[in-house]
Amino acid sequence: MANTSTPDIVYTKVDEAPELASASLLPIIRRFASAAGVSVDTRDISLAGRILAAFPDHLTEDQRVSDDLAELGELVKTPGANVIKLPNISASEPQLVAAIKELQGQGYALPDYPYDPKTEDEKAARARYDTLKGSAVNPVLREGNSDRRAAAAVKTFAQNNPHRMGEWSADSKTRVATMGAGDFFANEKSATLPKDSGAKIVLEAAGGETVLKDGLSYPAGTVVDATYMSASALDAFLAEEIEKTKSEGILFSLHMKATMMKVSDPIIFGHAVQQFLAPVFEQYGDEMKALGVSPNAGLGDLLERVKDKPEILKAIDACMADRPAMYMVNSDKGITNLHVPSDVIIDASMPALIRGGGKGWGPDNKEHDAVCVIPDSSYATVYDEAINFFKANGKLNPATAGTVQNIGLMAQKAEEYGSHPTTFEIPQTGTVKMILDDGTVLHEHSVTAGDIWRSASARKAPIEDWVNLAIERQKATGYRAIFWLDATRAHDAELISYVKPILEAAGVTDKFEIMAPREATRASLETITKGENTIAITGNVLRDYLTDLFPILELATSAKMLSIVKLMNGGGLFETGAGGSAPKHVQQLQEQNHLRWDSLGEFCALGESLKFLAETHDNARARVLGEAVEAATQGVLDHGRSPSRKVGEPDNRDSHYWFARYWAEALGAQSDDAALAEEFGPVAKALAENEAKIVGELAAAQGSPADTGGYYHLDLEKLAAVMRPSATLNEIIG
Repeated sequence: MANTSTPDIVYTKVDEAPELASASLLPIIRRFASAAGVSVDTRDISLAGRILAAFPDHLTEDQRVSDDLAELGELVKTPGANVIKLPNISASEPQLVAAIKELQGQGYALPDYPYDPKTEDEKAARARYDTLKGSAVNPVLREGNSDRRAAAAVKTFAQNNPHRMGEWSADSKTRVATMGAGDFFANEKSATLPKDSGAKIVLEAAGGETVLKDGLSYPAGTVVDATYMSASALDAFLAEEIEKTKSEGILFSLHMKATMMKVSDPIIFGHAVQQFLAPVFEQYGDEMKALGVSPNAGLGDLLERVKDKPEILKAIDACMADRPAMYMVNSDKGITNLHVPSDVIIDASMPALIRGGGKGWGPDNKEHDAVCVIPDSSYATVYDEAINFFKANGKLNPATAGTVQNIGLMAQKAEEYGSHPTTFEIPQTGTVKMILDDGTVLHEHSVTAGDIWRSASARKAPIEDWVNLAIERQKATGYRAIFWLDATRAHDAELISYVKPILEAAGVTDKFEIMAPREATRASLETITKGENTIAITGNVLRDYLTDLFPILELATSAKMLSIVKLMNGGGLFETGAGGSAPKHVQQLQEQNHLRWDSLGEFCALGESLKFLAETHDNARARVLGEAVEAATQGVLDHGRSPSRKVGEPDNRDSHYWFARYWAEALGAQSDDAALAEEFGPVAKALAENEAKIVGELAAAQGSPADTGGYYHLDLEKLAAVMRPSATLNEIIG
């Protein structure tokens, strides 16, 4: 079923807590937007929606859905694009399998996920499912580079209402452990292509040549990287760190991103599981494999598959008792750092630990120092330097801290986001070569079976756009501006060769610094500690990491960041912040009918989207609406109307009532558009006069379990009943 028209604003349908919140907020947005003749419609980029779109041939006619992600992929290349993008699931294998099972239970005849495909049908199904893993959405939609920063109102509020920070001590045992040799950083090679070229990736081994990937195509000026991680070096590193951590008497924790790096990081995660349970795998490896155990799926999946094997469970218990205590994802439920690969998201887990004074939760439900294992050393130095800085200087003071903004290179699948189709677990010892159409061997590596080899690329046009966006931002702010690039790293050296001439041509070389990530981390922390501001200009992965690290330190959360993607063809993509804690929010709603998700990111994105629409469509009313959104957002902050964490206290739905009220009041009070003032004055009056009734109806909904009809694929009627429980508010809004 195809979408027939493009709305003025596309509001994405996603997953988990943000999608629950949309059921309450979106009707409010539509009501207000309609007064300015602005259409707001959804496009489904949720995991369940993407699964259904991938298997139309398995569904009945009325079950089929349009491929909204593909449609949006084309829309963002047009000048008229205006998309509000909420955080979606970047699916790990366990999440994908859970979503498939839920959909099957709802009557969708989807094929099972084939862990070990053998038939042609199984291989075809696996190929389709694999396209849905990891960061499958962002590379499609991000046809522009990223401008992320704390909105002025949010930053001011954080300074006036500083959040709690954990205390750091100089003798903290918390540290970062990283490989430093044999990893992606150490083995990286990079080159800038002088002309358009196709390419293929081959493995030359004893049995002949195997084509790993062909049909690659790169325009002139593309920076193309290749590197690998040694499996044996990884195993030796992990084994050493497990023993070292045990001798130190602190927690063992693994930090990586098995969602974004959907090929490489689940494999690395699996190595960690296997090394932590090495004696068990040595004794029972064959038996566990026969039971379908894959260490890449995590300890949770492993325990489920061996639950009827008491001898294996006994061996696991004995091994765990001999290992260091593990950092817990949920100590109350016994969920360890190695249970589920998608639970260990470095850009959320490391900032939380640093904000907490270097402490992590142990199995005893108490906080302890921890070893933070980040196998690849490409960006481990950022967290290592941050920890060293706070050990020496104590915790950051949010009341006086400046801010770190970010300009991130991400357009057209730039940098490691582009590595997924060109990342491989090497099947046999040999030489991997990247060969151009004219026969030139661009890169080659000698590899061993089990090594992880990958290639990534960044195109010329996005790189140039990124540098120019940084120049614009620095000019607009006057802030200290730092390119986080390491001249000794192959990839970064190629980018520097782009950056310097552009800065020189613009006459702004003196306005910018170029520093390796470790030095840039320290410089940025020193700057904000003094109450001053800086702009971090980074590649794609560091954009992802830093726009969690600094906001979590400055604001307590990254969900309140203003994230503007200036699409390269003139459109706008407005992102609404991170969703790393969203699963816990869903669990609380299901158990207690309380949603603590904060929609502040949605409010900020909405205001920017409306103002962008006003500029691109010459819609003065949209500008009035956008400015009123900013006033409403300020009102939510100033009056403490954000959601509480505890059941029985105001939650997400209450914050939407107050947002609607402050929005209506701002529109009723403004003098730029008399018709809008006349329309929304009575709405504001009704919302104010019925405050007690509305708040009472919202409060009455809390306390008992909530049924939304699913986790990944919700029943819309049940969802509306849960998220719009105030008949009075619904009647006023319509």
